[in-house]
Amino acid sequence: MIRSMTGFGHGECSRDNKKIIIEIKAVNHRYLDLNIKTPRGFAQFEGIIRRQLTDRLDRGKLDVYVGFEEDADNQYEVVYNEHIAKMYYDSIKEIASDFDIDGAISAASLSRYNEVLELKEVEESKEELESILTKALNEAIDEFVTNRTNEGARLKEDLIAKLDDLSKDVDFIEKKSPEIIEEYKSRLREKIEDLLDNTSVDESRLAMEVTLFADKICVDEEIVRLKSHIREMKDALNGDEAVGRKLDFLSQELNREANTILSKSSNVEIANTGIEMKTLIEKIREQIQNIE
Repeated sequence: MIRSMTGFGHGECSRDNKKIIIEIKAVNHRYLDLNIKTPRGFAQFEGIIRRQLTDRLDRGKLDVYVGFEEDADNQYEVVYNEHIAKMYYDSIKEIASDFDIDGAISAASLSRYNEVLELKEVEESKEELESILTKALNEAIDEFVTNRTNEGARLKEDLIAKLDDLSKDVDFIEKKSPEIIEEYKSRLREKIEDLLDNTSVDESRLAMEVTLFADKICVDEEIVRLKSHIREMKDALNGDEAVGRKLDFLSQELNREANTILSKSSNVEIANTGIEMKTLIEKIREQIQNIE
């Protein structure tokens, strides 16, 4: 099933007062181009994010936003440095003894000395954060792929319809081409007869002239290749793999054959049909740029 390259995905996971939110947005790109924005402390997980995205996606320019929320009450903790407190306590007692003064020390007064009590930011568990991140990321990718797939189904329907219209144009040219040769033969015979004043025409010379004209305007090979390319494109659209690059190549080949038919055309109807074909092919190429 084909997928669009544009899409959006959202995923989030909450656990133990921590919440990770991930959003994925994408536009067209020839290759897979990842732009990942993470909050402070999450750079260590960028490799995990890249691996999961590259495992499931092939093309597109992706902007990935990672957000992290945490309950403020759990972000910090007070650390009691017992060793430092004891050094302060012993020093104060020694000062009191040396100068024969009251050395009473309260816990409150001791706690005010530098580094006895410290306010520190709680270090997050890497394993726990990775677990939350992975769940949110999988949810975002799942939604992203679903949106791409739904849009891909609409693109497929539109492309199949355009390819069907293109097939009708090819069939018209295939049917019309032999008629042009017969018309040319008839006109040429009439012209020769008029010039020769109704004298009998040299059939072998006439046949040679018609053959030369037929070779000049013959589009049999182009018709065969056009039909083959259209069939290949439809098969690719009905497949399960990423086919954007293949379809892009085939659309270029379609355009090449249409140009050749136009260059050989000596008939207004075929020329007009050739122009219609090129217009359709250009629309097909534009749509293919949206396919992964």
